[in-house]
Amino acid sequence: MEIERFYLGCLAHASYLVHDGGEAAVIDPQRDVQVYIDRARELGVQIRWVIETHLHADFVSGHIELGARTGAEICLGADSGAKFHHKGLSDGDELPLGSGKLRILSTPGHTEESISILAIDATGIILAAFTGDTLFIGDVGRPDLSPNKTPRELAGLLYESLHSKLMMLPDDTLVYPAHGAGSLCGKQMSSDSSSTIGRERRENYALRAATREEFIELLTGDLPPRPTYFQDEVERNRSGAAALDQLTPVARLSPGETDALQKAGAVVLDTRSMMDFSAAHIPGSIHVALGGQFASWAARVLGIGQKVVIVAEDDSGVAEARLRLARVGLENVAGSLGGGVAAWIQSGHPVQPLTQISALDLEDLLRHAPASRIVVDGREPAERLAGSIPGSVSLPLPQLSQRLSEIKTEGTIIVHCKGGYRSSIAASILQSAGFPNVVNLTGGYDAWKLSAGKPLPATI
Repeated sequence: MEIERFYLGCLAHASYLVHDGGEAAVIDPQRDVQVYIDRARELGVQIRWVIETHLHADFVSGHIELGARTGAEICLGADSGAKFHHKGLSDGDELPLGSGKLRILSTPGHTEESISILAIDATGIILAAFTGDTLFIGDVGRPDLSPNKTPRELAGLLYESLHSKLMMLPDDTLVYPAHGAGSLCGKQMSSDSSSTIGRERRENYALRAATREEFIELLTGDLPPRPTYFQDEVERNRSGAAALDQLTPVARLSPGETDALQKAGAVVLDTRSMMDFSAAHIPGSIHVALGGQFASWAARVLGIGQKVVIVAEDDSGVAEARLRLARVGLENVAGSLGGGVAAWIQSGHPVQPLTQISALDLEDLLRHAPASRIVVDGREPAERLAGSIPGSVSLPLPQLSQRLSEIKTEGTIIVHCKGGYRSSIAASILQSAGFPNVVNLTGGYDAWKLSAGKPLPATI
């Protein structure tokens, strides 16, 4: 039995193609499913099963399209409530795969319908566990995605799933989760591609909790706010998403059409690099660069129902942005600015810059003009535990749009995050909200720590 991993860094999402004896299963597929079809064709195997470990909240799955195109049967946990034809899986169920089989473990806790999948070879040896969002490498799933159970109730279920099911497996069982570092579904995930049950038993902070109650407190005590689009995403996956080729093609818009759409309420989403955005951008546009966790941040900042106009460096950038947005269900793309910002400028429309400041220049500004500025820290509160810029105000990026009234200054607003990606998003939100003097700290807190050399204890 062979296992191949497919990883989307933009969503920190891992999916798997498991094959044996000419048959294959795809576990937790991404929305653009051609990668699995192409690989199965190369291997000469037939995709027989499409299996979801749970209804995902942070991306749109391609299970409907993949099942339709391959004839594979779609499988989910028996309590999923999925509204399309599927096979419900219960604890102990087995799916044949070549000379081996896939055995189902019911592992609720991240969600009520969560399952894990054991890959078992022809001799009966358990090779691997596909743990979805139940067990990550170095972490476990967040327990707040149920409309019916409290986080404490889910955390209790998760404890039982981990200790009575997954931790009972042999130490050398490989662990393949659905997410890696950067995912919103956990807090301390590793960037490693796989682990073992034995390693997780020894090193995973959540599994070191001495009691069930300690585990529940550990998971729910400082649970970060759930992204607002998560529940919409779950319902999209419960119903099943349309195939990508059914989406409306992205229209190429003139500057005038772009301007009219923006005035009518569409968001101009600028996907270019931070430096290009800083040099000149459409006033009121929101910046989320493609070179990062673009799709996740676009969904968190805009919501998946927002109508957008894409601004990109070129046509390939437009296509990439559209695909990544579709992966999180942000499908209401009104078009893209034909010719980009250059065409906008040539047509006589105004542009706006975003001033950048270095860490050394910021240190000088803080020393000599402290009353005429405010420093906004867009990092998460936990990140500030390692230190903060003197006098900075904590306004985490996911909360910024709802907390603009807390920024009370007519002077300069200097925005920073850890490395600069999130702060550029935050700066564009502030500019779009009408704050006239917004400055982005190049390199973020990391640059400040290296250049200024004086990180202070946290002030949350």
